[in-house]
Amino acid sequence: MGPPVAGLRNAPAAADTRPVRIDLNADLGESFGSWRMGEDQTLLELVSSANIACGFHAGDPLTMTETVAAAIERGAVIGAHVSYRDLVGFGRRFVDAAEAELRADVLYQLAALDGMCRAAGGRVAYVKAHGALYHAAGRHAPHARAVAAAVAAYDPSLTILGMPGALLLELAQERGLATATEAFADRGYRADGALVPRSEPGALLHDPAQVAARVVGLAQRGQLTSVDGAPVAVLADSVCLHGDTPGAVDIARAVRRALDDAGVVVRGFVR
Repeated sequence: MGPPVAGLRNAPAAADTRPVRIDLNADLGESFGSWRMGEDQTLLELVSSANIACGFHAGDPLTMTETVAAAIERGAVIGAHVSYRDLVGFGRRFVDAAEAELRADVLYQLAALDGMCRAAGGRVAYVKAHGALYHAAGRHAPHARAVAAAVAAYDPSLTILGMPGALLLELAQERGLATATEAFADRGYRADGALVPRSEPGALLHDPAQVAARVVGLAQRGQLTSVDGAPVAVLADSVCLHGDTPGAVDIARAVRRALDDAGVVVRGFVR
């Protein structure tokens, strides 16, 4: 029996000689006023998709417009990084919002970022929930419905990016929306394919060489090693590079260099 599968579809057949492709995404535009977060300009040279904060967990109108312009200039695919309304907690706290309220909040964020994109000659191509909303939408039906409903109402051609097996993706597919799955470059995985909670040892990886090697393995074989040493199949359309962790830029550079050296094509999952 092979390793448990924690991810996607469309794994290439053994005889498939087409170049291996993977998307790299990063959370960007998370500065707020004079408070600066991350190294967006550097990361935009390395990734193919940009999850841009929409002002509810981070970001402000000027940061959003500047990040949008930089992403368009570098050819990155733009995603709306929607969140609970939680600036103080950086969107990492669950908010027990009513379904209709959350739908409106997501719709508001999506419309705001897409308006800025269109003013700059671009567009939002996908949606990714942030932080606590990302995890809640994976299992909490009212909030998963709210996100899917907001996306469907605004533009049903948008893709929703999320964790493999997330309830949000299931409900989105039922609405006829496109979905894609992602893996995390610097997060530890359990043997069952679940992420190691941040409160536990092994949750975050910090060695650029180690992270780069596992991303290459993920792209080429759809597999990585769990914290217990067991192989885990994690087939994904996209790999998230966190931009707010110590050494994030060094990790991102190592990942991109390793993929290029291995002949893996880095390209947005939405074109």
